[in-house]
Amino acid sequence: MRITPKNELEYRFRKLQQHMADERLDAVIILQNTDLFYFTGTIQSGNLYVPAQGEPIYMVRKDISRARMESGLKELVPFSSMKDIPAILAEYGYAVPARIGLELDVLPVNFFERYRKVFPGGEFVDATPLIRKVRAIKTHYEIHVLQDAAQQVDKVYRRAKEVIREGMSDIELAAELECVARKQGHQGLVRMRAFNGEMVYAHVFSGADTAVPAYLDTPLGGMGPHPCFGQGASWKRIARNEPVIVDFAGSFDGYLVDQTRIFAIGGLSDRLRKGYDDMLAVQARMEELVAPGVAWGKVYDDCLSLAAEMGYADSFMGARGAQVSFIGHGLGLEIDECPFIARGFNDPTFEVGMVFAFEPKVVFPGEGAVGIENTFYLTESGLKRLTFSDEELIIL
Repeated sequence: MRITPKNELEYRFRKLQQHMADERLDAVIILQNTDLFYFTGTIQSGNLYVPAQGEPIYMVRKDISRARMESGLKELVPFSSMKDIPAILAEYGYAVPARIGLELDVLPVNFFERYRKVFPGGEFVDATPLIRKVRAIKTHYEIHVLQDAAQQVDKVYRRAKEVIREGMSDIELAAELECVARKQGHQGLVRMRAFNGEMVYAHVFSGADTAVPAYLDTPLGGMGPHPCFGQGASWKRIARNEPVIVDFAGSFDGYLVDQTRIFAIGGLSDRLRKGYDDMLAVQARMEELVAPGVAWGKVYDDCLSLAAEMGYADSFMGARGAQVSFIGHGLGLEIDECPFIARGFNDPTFEVGMVFAFEPKVVFPGEGAVGIENTFYLTESGLKRLTFSDEELIIL
């Protein structure tokens, strides 16, 4: 288990303060768990107050002793009510902020109203774009953690080859693979920032279930165990000559990588085999395109056009009527970070340090789905892979 180094935390909040200066923000107040962990090194209930200049103050409701043990920040104080915040700021010599950033994409309205009472004269703006901008550029420290997560998903992939058998249920397979991941340090949770973005650690399903859409904004959904959680593995039993998809989000010390591999017992139809080979070609096109300064949306548009030229206009990234408008997504502490290789993102560009998963998939309702997914990071010397399991279609 790693404790986030002090110099890493300082680098992060100093970068945020630089962006705050550009937006003329006097302070940013952070509450969301993932953002708290990123900037403090722990997840304890409270507020992280980041001033425009100076040291941040982590005001902890529960548990202050654990926060002091896990966080490398200098200033940690206990507090019991939002009403305490102005007095704490005064104690540290900080003036009452006039222009305040909050995580407005995730902050409940009730909390927002309480902050307005604490700072009745304040102007509130969304700080999430600034936070996401900082988090999008991974440090060497973060890349090392992500490499450990990639080792984990390779062990999952190797176990899948050993245990997939005819007649086992998708849920049995998912449980076998979760056992491996948990023993290798998986936290058992995949964080997603999007509202109602509940996410299981893996989408493991077979046959026609691989082509079943779900409420989640993903190209593949799956039936799930019950309508109360209608995604992922179901009680369906694996049969011969059908695709078995293992789309697994590895996690180590909070950081995520995403990898998809395809298995089958006996073989697959010519259409599914060709679809798989074509998705590898789409991935190769992405690898040719991504470079610093290239727009996220350009990579999406070019790869989408290639898939359409191949004949997959109605089946690429979902079945017709259920297609998603992205092919790749950023990764880090959450599974939906920047960059977004998606429709309409024509202004943001790739930068050195960005980490993302690319997942071209093709879906044939009633038959199944195939595709590939790997996690990449952009360096000064070009695009590199984090996930590394064999990409060969595995016939058992």
